[in-house]
Amino acid sequence: MTTLVIGANGQIGKQFCELAKQSGTPIKAMIRSEEQAAWFQERGIQTVVGDLEGDFEHAFEGCDQVVFTAGSGPHTGPDKTLMIDLFGAIRAADIASQHGLSRYIMVSAIRAEKPLEAPEKMRPYMTAKFAADAHLRHSDVSYVILKPGRLTDDAPTHKFASTVEEAGDNQISRANVAYALLRVVQTPGLINQEVTLLDGQRPIDALL
Repeated sequence: MTTLVIGANGQIGKQFCELAKQSGTPIKAMIRSEEQAAWFQERGIQTVVGDLEGDFEHAFEGCDQVVFTAGSGPHTGPDKTLMIDLFGAIRAADIASQHGLSRYIMVSAIRAEKPLEAPEKMRPYMTAKFAADAHLRHSDVSYVILKPGRLTDDAPTHKFASTVEEAGDNQISRANVAYALLRVVQTPGLINQEVTLLDGQRPIDALL
């Protein structure tokens, strides 16, 4: 089962791709340009060039499921959030449905269902996540939506919590998100689930 990774060149995406390669989990990394290919080629990871703001349907060929961990990033404006985090995610869901993929695994955000409660500068992003998640729930493809808290660059612990009360905070390391993503990819029977991800004390399988 080959997994297409949309957003492979991002901070979570790269960590996930490396974990997948180390574990022997077949993946295809979608990158925006050939200039990004060297890092993946050095690790023997298959790549395909695709643009979320343009053509990327060809990237799905030969894949059984898709991971969406792309993001416009904190240094872009609402226009990129609209095109990548919202419309890119929606188009990916539609293509996954059309190609009969088994699952669409979305990296969303904690409390994406309440964008007006987010800090003002984060509201366009949270609104994009809210709408993309809603579209995915009503698509024809099975899904898993992961909802990580505030992202950090801390080292992985491989220990998790599913509520702020349990965790005592609302944060999670990108490394832990990448690890959780790998476990979801490796658990094909997990469908139509939504999982909040925070740093905690439980193994990931206890959440899944």
